[in-house]
Amino acid sequence: MTNLTVRPIGSIHTPWQSIADCPRNGRQPNPAPVCRVHVFAGFTEGLQSLDGFSHLILLYWLDQSKPAELVFTPPFDPQPRGVFATRGPRRPNPIGMSVVAFDGFERADTLLVRYLDCVDGTKLIDIKPYLPTTDSEPEATMGWLAPHATRQAGG
Repeated sequence: MTNLTVRPIGSIHTPWQSIADCPRNGRQPNPAPVCRVHVFAGFTEGLQSLDGFSHLILLYWLDQSKPAELVFTPPFDPQPRGVFATRGPRRPNPIGMSVVAFDGFERADTLLVRYLDCVDGTKLIDIKPYLPTTDSEPEATMGWLAPHATRQAGG
C-alpha cells in the first residue's frame, strides 16, 4: 500500500464555532455570510489567475467529525443509507467539499467566499475552479435524495 500524505494549504474562517452551528443540507442563512479562506505562505502562488471565476470547489479536512459510519439513517429519511450515497461527514476519510461563490480577494492570501458549511478553523486541503461545462450535468439525477431536494439556490 502506498502512503498517502495530505497537508493543509490553508485555513477556513466561518461564523460557526461548532458542528451544531453549521448550516445543514444546503440551508444557509439569508444572506449567506462572507467567509474567509486563508492560504498559507508557500501556496499563495497557486492562486494566480483565480480572478474571474465566480465559483470555486473547496476541499477540506473534517477534523471534528466523529468516526466513520458506513451505514446510517439520515435525519430526514427513515431508511438506512450507505455513507457513499450521502454527503454526511462521518466518512472513512473525513474530506469535506463545498461549491462556494467566490467574491474575490481580501488580500493576496485571503479569498472571500459564501455558502460554506464548516466549522471555523477547518483546514483547507485544495481549491479548484468550478467549471459549469465540466462540473454541472443538466441530466444528473439525485437518486434516493430526489424526494428530499430542498436545497436553497444561490451556492
